[in-house]
Amino acid sequence: MKRPVFLLGVLQLLAAAAAVYKQWIPNTNFETASNWEKGRVPCASDVVRFEKNKVISVFVGSPHALTDMYLPLNGEFVLASGAGFAAFDGSWDPGCDSGATVRFADAEHHAWFNPTLWQAVSPDGELEPSGRIFSVDEERVPCRYDDVIFQPETSFRVNVDSSQRVIHLRSISLMGQELSSPEAWAGYLRGPSAPLQFHGNGTLRVTGTGCPDKSGCACGNAPDGHRICAALLGVSGRQCPAPACQSPLQPLGHCCGVCGATINLDFTPDFDLQKYRDRLVQGLLSQPKYASVRMAISKVHKAQTFLGVIPRSSTPLIQIVLIDDGAGAQMGSTAEQLAADIMEDVAQHGETLGISSGKMEAATGSAFSRQEGSHALNRIIVGTVSGLLFSLLFLGGILFLYRKGKLRWVMLGSLPRLPTLRLPRPWDRAEEMAAPDPAGDKGFDNPMFGVEPPSTDCGEETPQEMAPKDHQVFYLNPLYDASETET
Repeated sequence: MKRPVFLLGVLQLLAAAAAVYKQWIPNTNFETASNWEKGRVPCASDVVRFEKNKVISVFVGSPHALTDMYLPLNGEFVLASGAGFAAFDGSWDPGCDSGATVRFADAEHHAWFNPTLWQAVSPDGELEPSGRIFSVDEERVPCRYDDVIFQPETSFRVNVDSSQRVIHLRSISLMGQELSSPEAWAGYLRGPSAPLQFHGNGTLRVTGTGCPDKSGCACGNAPDGHRICAALLGVSGRQCPAPACQSPLQPLGHCCGVCGATINLDFTPDFDLQKYRDRLVQGLLSQPKYASVRMAISKVHKAQTFLGVIPRSSTPLIQIVLIDDGAGAQMGSTAEQLAADIMEDVAQHGETLGISSGKMEAATGSAFSRQEGSHALNRIIVGTVSGLLFSLLFLGGILFLYRKGKLRWVMLGSLPRLPTLRLPRPWDRAEEMAAPDPAGDKGFDNPMFGVEPPSTDCGEETPQEMAPKDHQVFYLNPLYDASETET
């Protein structure tokens, strides 16, 4: 009897893992009590007031008798079958003895990038139970390949302000109709209801296509991560709750630090995200000893920098986040053990699964909370790259000094020694500048110095000046012995 229950639990985990349907929670229905400032639906003796400058779309599901109603300048009422408004005839209405002015609440603050206003649902719109698979905060808002559902027979108004000019989606379902092609969505945008339902500087665009990469696709909400975190923490400037571990982990796409474990996987073209997620759910997460662990797994883009400072490109990787419900010193310890099992599986079967390397980090409530581990191949790659960079920098420095004349080669026999650095010393330069003139005159008389130049008079000739061209003229150097001169 226990085996079917176990299989049912595994199937529920797999279904939750594959869910890409996100449903909008708020509505602007007339019959929703929270849409009115007094927290109740207007009754017959009330005066209903819609702010005249507020744009609104309101779904009315039943008939209502009212004493009076002030309408907005720009808005619409979507009436269900049999719904409408009638003037109150003054008859007794139970629970509505004294009339009051009831105002419709402001719906302008409902933002698309507020994670608390979305919920994961099944393809038929049924609410998914909160289970073992969760999403980091950026992925709680519809991603670029997700399907968005607005509940049938509901009205709504959404602020789509965004740091992106276009917000991509696979499909949008509203009023019970699925719009899954660019042409169908463009036609709806040209209708009268769309401007009343969507406002802000962003533009929703339906593509009709799912993720084309079997290794998964990044959510695409990173440019609006600050909006997501601001909405999640509140505009009052609330801070993230203090975690129980000393050095909490900061998963990519998550607003606050967590206790537990994270794993980053580098992958090859053979990696299949859905198959690997199913492998983890069936083989590890579903084990009874990990019943308290929740897991998030998705492709993310990690920013790369040169020397830790200069921004470079981003690198795709598979991020696994594991958290548990432990307390005190046991906080995160079960998640850490599951992460260790995952890393062991990567070490044994990573090549077959299309995983080239992995890195694990853990933060628990124990005194020795922060641990790191990585696959052997990852360490080898990092060591090799670091060694090559150091060698290139060393050789570049030698070449630079050699070109500047600060470096010379010292020869020993026929083999060159190591290069020798030659730097000018300040005391050498001072001695050169202050060196006294030599005491003795060690020069000699130049026989040509002081000789009268030849006369320009053609009539005067001297034997020395008119020496034939085939004769050589010698001058005696006083530093050499005349007897040593050979002619």
